[in-house]
Amino acid sequence: MEWDEIFALLESWREKLKEEETGKKAEDPSVSALAAERCRDPWAVLVSTILSLRTKDEVTLTASRALLGRAPAPAALWELQEEEIARLAYPAGFYRTKAANLKNIARILLDRYGGKVPADMDALLALPGVGRKTANLVLTEAFDLDGICVDVHVHRICNRAGWVSALKPEQTEESLRRDLPKKYWKRINALLVLYGQQICRPLSPFCSRCLIHHRCERRGVTRSR
Repeated sequence: MEWDEIFALLESWREKLKEEETGKKAEDPSVSALAAERCRDPWAVLVSTILSLRTKDEVTLTASRALLGRAPAPAALWELQEEEIARLAYPAGFYRTKAANLKNIARILLDRYGGKVPADMDALLALPGVGRKTANLVLTEAFDLDGICVDVHVHRICNRAGWVSALKPEQTEESLRRDLPKKYWKRINALLVLYGQQICRPLSPFCSRCLIHHRCERRGVTRSR
């Protein structure tokens, strides 16, 4: 794979998009934006990542800011009633389930980690409602550690392009960990999320606008623009 070329093209496209005044949304994904806003605070990154699951970016940002405004640390969230947490998390998808998970996470962090979010994959995966996507985002965004966050956009684009061949996001992550140069691990999510929202959409992608079409096998693409 010509990874250097692919990333150079994607990053050039991202910067150009940010500079254009076309009304397009060129912001970083919500968790990345909130991480920068909150100075890479691990608790803020963990909360926003959990809220982001099956939720649009703009909703994630609004809900995260509301919840973190009341609960900037695990101890503060533990003091809230679960109904209040759910109210603040609304309208994030599955907000009641996420509220229950966050309440339990706050207790675990206070009991086992002194109120701190652990910088460890296994410890993060043991928390309620935390999967590999969430754990990887916390490690990369909050602790600047190496990790590959595979969400629906990364999974779709990597398989559509033929860079990997995997049925599940976990398998895509495994393949990328093997084949993708480590210098690109932390950058792939933000680039492909934005590219998936703007260009390589799930249905009828804008192949005519794609800068990396010559590196794409277009697997499963039956209709494009």
